[in-house]
Amino acid sequence: MSGEDKIGARSIRLSGRVQGVGFRPFVYRLAHKHRIRGWVQNQLGEVEVLAEGRAPDLEAFLSALIDDAPPLSRPSLAGVEDVAPRAFEDFSILESAAASEARIHVPPDYFTCDDCVRELNDPGDRRYRYPFINCTQCGPRYTLIEAMPYDRPNTSMAGFPLCDECRREYEDPTDRRFHAEPVACPACGPRLIFRDRDGREVQDNEDALKLCLEALAAGAIVAVKGVGGYHLMCDAGNDETIRRLRKAKPRPHKPLAVMMPVAGDDDGLGVLRAELAPEADEIERLLSPARPIVLVRKRPRSTLSPLVAPGLAEIGVMLPYSPLHHLLLREFGRALVATSANISGEPVLTEAGDVERRIGHIVDACLHHDRPIVRPADDSVFRPMACGLQPMRLGRGSAPMEIDLPVALDRATLALGGHMKNTVALGWGRRLVISPHIGDMGTERSLTVFETVVEDLQTLFGVEAEVFVCDAHPQYATSRWARQRGLGAHPILHHHAHASAVARTWPAGETGIVLTWDGVGFGEDGTLWGGETLVGGPGAWRRAATMRRFRLPGGERAGREPWRSAAALCWEASLDCPAAPPGTELVAAAWQRDVNSPVSTAVGRIFDAAAALTGLTIEASFEGQGPMMFEAAADGCEGGIDLPLLRDERGVWVVDWAPMLTLLTDADRPVSARAAAFHDTMIRAAVATANRLREETGARRVGLAGGVFQNRCLTDNLVTRLRQDDFHVEPDTVLPVNDGGLCAGQIIEYAARCRASREAGAV
Repeated sequence: MSGEDKIGARSIRLSGRVQGVGFRPFVYRLAHKHRIRGWVQNQLGEVEVLAEGRAPDLEAFLSALIDDAPPLSRPSLAGVEDVAPRAFEDFSILESAAASEARIHVPPDYFTCDDCVRELNDPGDRRYRYPFINCTQCGPRYTLIEAMPYDRPNTSMAGFPLCDECRREYEDPTDRRFHAEPVACPACGPRLIFRDRDGREVQDNEDALKLCLEALAAGAIVAVKGVGGYHLMCDAGNDETIRRLRKAKPRPHKPLAVMMPVAGDDDGLGVLRAELAPEADEIERLLSPARPIVLVRKRPRSTLSPLVAPGLAEIGVMLPYSPLHHLLLREFGRALVATSANISGEPVLTEAGDVERRIGHIVDACLHHDRPIVRPADDSVFRPMACGLQPMRLGRGSAPMEIDLPVALDRATLALGGHMKNTVALGWGRRLVISPHIGDMGTERSLTVFETVVEDLQTLFGVEAEVFVCDAHPQYATSRWARQRGLGAHPILHHHAHASAVARTWPAGETGIVLTWDGVGFGEDGTLWGGETLVGGPGAWRRAATMRRFRLPGGERAGREPWRSAAALCWEASLDCPAAPPGTELVAAAWQRDVNSPVSTAVGRIFDAAAALTGLTIEASFEGQGPMMFEAAADGCEGGIDLPLLRDERGVWVVDWAPMLTLLTDADRPVSARAAAFHDTMIRAAVATANRLREETGARRVGLAGGVFQNRCLTDNLVTRLRQDDFHVEPDTVLPVNDGGLCAGQIIEYAARCRASREAGAV
């Protein structure tokens, strides 16, 4: 017998995203194609394959496991070992088994694949127009998993016994629905329930869909249950309905997301292109399996209501990602508002009773379904930048997100994130898993969901946290939560966490410069930082530059009342504030006496001040409204001035913003020109700071961290100018630069400190 004909066997372990993505049936079919015998089995987060066959067939099989893997999977070889052949007669799929060590990868929720959409629209298919169609390549995952391994009894589909036809598909390794855990059909699966304010209730799928569409066409606001929670949906072209939605929620100005039908031309994006002007990379992201919201520039003659995103040049748009969305949008034929059904800042609602009790006054009707949502997952949001699409919110389809840690952890660590845009992260070894967006931590429900996600991450991944880390701000709800439970969480400075998140991909030991510009975060001197430039690396940051200090009248109220930030700058410079409304004499008197006027350096508040001084936003109804409108108003990025950069008594470089006030209050210049000049001025200050610090340290790598760098005008032009000055700068396109990425930075910073402590102790 030749060497090629000799039968051999290999034990193959595959890790990564290999569960919930049709990987075992793929291995089964691949084994038959390459004449391989043996078995494949889930091993609590990994897949193990025992493959037996001729040497050439084994080699081809092993290569194809990676090269030809299903599109939703992300396999990697964890180990390959030659073993003794056992003379298997065929290839089989074994029942899932537990393993001693957790290597679990929890899959996020996916869109409805093209094959299922075709069946959804095929009158001859038994799942024709079934709102819950799915297969191994699509459908919900994270939001219905109750425990691992990912098998049907461990999901919220356990309460829907399979009919005979579905069971045949589920048990057939050659079928597209083999072990598709949410598999169902009209005979055995979930169903729709329509209920309106008049008490009318319909539990038939077709009738419920019909009544929902009639309500939407008549100008109603309908709460529609989706994959990770409810949306508030209404006609995106109906001014009166949107005005009513905004008043009832209340959400007077914050932009609303819209969902576009897939129809109109060969690729189905005709309606989208008629309303908006998407670039190629934006279309690619819109069509990705995550099906996120993408901010896309609107066309001048769009039929979308101007009330969808008042004062802004972009619309947050997404494509249908569930079969229910496909059915609704296809028949409605035009865009629908699809904004999260929640109380402002809270996690999206998932329970019918909560929707009807808490936001029943907003909606005219509800389209429920009876498939339980185990945990909420809001839609992911991305914004196009010159360097790629930047995540603004991690959610359905993109989280749980896993990244590699640059420094291994000795003990499992849980990071509690910040106060706004909260996410949490679990790290162990070199693995770091980040939760979907939870929300702002100022309400009881936000805290409840936060606690659930904290427990879920540990339960699903089989890892119990031994260490907790949190933001250094003593009054953040997450920090208080840790103290109240006696967890002794390690505090991490807000801007150190931001910087470490950005620096995670830097070469080991390289010194870099990170601009950390945001709203406010607790600083090491007890003031509210937000305009800092840090030098160093994770675990060893030094504050090397900052903005000139100012005192914020009213403290936290300045975030929603931009005139206060304008007043802070003007009063600090001994000027009258033209943006201060009448009757603010008491505020001014309190500021003079340093009462409730904390010291800050926050660039986010300087942007607020600029929006107020140009008359765009005196009071804001949502965080970031002023800066967003100010960016939209900018006509380019030019006409600015160079700000003084002086060294203080501590050796820290200080940018003096005061000369910019004359520019901002120049009523003879249009707002568009003042906005352009302001952005240009801030960019000049950033570049000048980076150059000065390079002279001192030799550092050429620059990172951009903090919510201010969600500003496209600022970030794109700053990156260009830094590169022109021979800096190496790569904006983050994996983690949000806002507080949604804070938890990851907390763990990275903590891991680096632990390593430094170990090394110091070993010397």
